[in-house]
Amino acid sequence: MCLGIPGEIVELKAGHDDLAVVDVVGVRRAVNIGLLEADQVGVGDWVLVHVGFAMSKIDEAEAAATLTLLTGLGQAYTDELQALAESDIS
Repeated sequence: MCLGIPGEIVELKAGHDDLAVVDVVGVRRAVNIGLLEADQVGVGDWVLVHVGFAMSKIDEAEAAATLTLLTGLGQAYTDELQALAESDIS
């Protein structure tokens, strides 16, 4: 199962306009933000991450609600976090 998981942008990668470091419940990974408008996201913003891409910008309340829901999925959520932890697109 592939899930869209909320993550907070903690860094915009210098020299890479399409990459940002996103924190997803303690897992930090580079994700591609090229599908979003360049001026749409910045450090501190929340995005919905799916297969290494930020698909949309979401607000913090929506991110918290989604993370609560995903936690309730049990193993599917755990598997998705494990896949994220093992990925690296930088």
